[in-house]
Amino acid sequence: MYERSYKTRIYAGSVLRTSSWVHSVERTRFSSGSSLAMIEAYLANGHDVVLPQMLVNPRELARFESAATGVGADFVERFLMDTAAAAAARFHRRGASEDHPWHDPWHNQVRSIVAANGGDAELARCHAALERLLAERPDAVVIVGVDGAVDETYRSLVASLR
Repeated sequence: MYERSYKTRIYAGSVLRTSSWVHSVERTRFSSGSSLAMIEAYLANGHDVVLPQMLVNPRELARFESAATGVGADFVERFLMDTAAAAAARFHRRGASEDHPWHDPWHNQVRSIVAANGGDAELARCHAALERLLAERPDAVVIVGVDGAVDETYRSLVASLR
């Protein structure tokens, strides 16, 4: 189990899981000044913030980093990555049926949005955008997410935070 260090942090992570719909839906929701103000207030009061969104625009990511450092919080970047092909395959399997362990009714909508934006080609573009962003983020740590190795991936993530 991860022991909290009690130092306020903002965790920025990118997971292909959320894919291209982030570009329109999540960016709109999280880009407003009021959202950043809420994040700053939360951090300033000693709480952690986790951003599980796929933020591939360096300027947008810099806004969140600035929000954290502006109130004296750490900005911690962890990218859970797999190969582009494996990530796309996992995207298509995720929540495919109601008895799937991670079934999420919203994922059908996400699947439709990705399909409308080019399907697998869009997933590949998102993966490539993450790789380009990683080249610009020297403090970012990549955690390799191996398909089916949830516990091992989680342990790697936790170990990287110590």
